[in-house]
Amino acid sequence: MLKIDSLTLERDNQLLAYNFEIKEGQILAIQGRSGVGKTSLFNAIAGFLKPRSGDILWRGESLLKLAVEQRPVSLLFQDINLFEHLSVKENLCLGFSGDTPYEQLLEAAAQLDVDQQLNKRPGELSGGQRQRIALIRTLLRPEPLVLLDEPFAELDPHTRELATAWVRNTAKASGKTILMVTHQTEDVDRMADSSIELKQAVSQTE
Repeated sequence: MLKIDSLTLERDNQLLAYNFEIKEGQILAIQGRSGVGKTSLFNAIAGFLKPRSGDILWRGESLLKLAVEQRPVSLLFQDINLFEHLSVKENLCLGFSGDTPYEQLLEAAAQLDVDQQLNKRPGELSGGQRQRIALIRTLLRPEPLVLLDEPFAELDPHTRELATAWVRNTAKASGKTILMVTHQTEDVDRMADSSIELKQAVSQTE
């Protein structure tokens, strides 16, 4: 289980407050208007932002004592973070400490219709192709906790339906726990087991 326990974060002289939990193997959609702290929450879980108070618990253990590289988190931000000097195939193979699951990566590329792009550089791809490559890399990494920040924003309706089905099926088959930020109700309906809506910052800090 992932438990966000009375967590508060400070941003731009405001406090952001969070308190929820999600069972392991579930998919939680996180919604809320721009500026309420969705990306800040992901930064805190991943270890890039230190909380002001509260705790982040995974399987009953606090993540706050762990460095970024020690946390069981695979994260996809909106800017995708592909390395431009590497080929698509080389980008897909990053982040595996043990054996790289080549067959699984190639199968996913075929399912998401990007298998013809593997020898190209990211700069040669469309926004939607880049997003699908990043999704594959994020979902197939070994970490059990996956954070997806607007993961389908660049996709057309057909490809979006294809990608949401692939993400849900892959997550359920591997038992991954997913937190997904989205503004699209259709993403929630297709993928999520539950959803929450974040509200405005709670107060001014002193």
